[in-house]
Amino acid sequence: MPSQSSPPLSETQSGDDSAVSSGRFYLLSKKFETGTPWVFAASALSVLLFVAIAGVVMYGTTRELDERILLGLRDPNNRSDPIGPEWLEGYMRDITALGGFGVLSLLVLSVSGFLYATGRQRTAFRIFAISLSGWLLSQGMKFTFQRPRPDLVPYGADVFSSSFPSGHAMVSAVVFLTLGAALARTTNVARVRAYVMTLAIVLTLAVGFSRVYLGVHWPTDVLGGWVLGGAWSGLAWIVLRRIERERGERLN
Repeated sequence: MPSQSSPPLSETQSGDDSAVSSGRFYLLSKKFETGTPWVFAASALSVLLFVAIAGVVMYGTTRELDERILLGLRDPNNRSDPIGPEWLEGYMRDITALGGFGVLSLLVLSVSGFLYATGRQRTAFRIFAISLSGWLLSQGMKFTFQRPRPDLVPYGADVFSSSFPSGHAMVSAVVFLTLGAALARTTNVARVRAYVMTLAIVLTLAVGFSRVYLGVHWPTDVLGGWVLGGAWSGLAWIVLRRIERERGERLN
């Protein structure tokens, strides 16, 4: 009786490794989703906080505080000179560029393209859709509120739109937090997840602070951008995941 040939060991191991890897990613994704109620609650509270900030900003309640913080970052004898060594102003311009449309759009397209090419099309779509819609929302908010830019100090960067909320602060929050959440889903190592999310938060905070330091935004512009960007990132991710589940699609 002729013997049946078995597949080479390397092919069997490769198939097993692929199955284990896929299963592990699925389990990690499910585990990560157990925090969805907390993400929803935090996002909802952030929306309410943004509404409160927008209200006091439009009534002019925060003007004195905004001026005090903005001028506190300037040489009292020369408002055109930010506090700190000379190199710090150039460094802040580099940081603020990380939240610009050019850098963020290239980052989103690059990451989305990589995920699409490696078979994670739905994750790629989520990142692209959340980032694009977040940018559109920031432009809509600016058009709605039409808050003038600070007029106390010379600008340390070019500006092209109204002030509230800060587009750099908001869109960097959307992009960095969304990318951080996507990366955190790929590992079950707590310290790695903590590192990824901490890095996303630090980058977001740094971009926002740079806008105030350079004199192109009021502090409340940046605060409003942070909370609305964080809220949009969380809520949009939950909504897109819900749509996929209702369609019966499996996680990538």
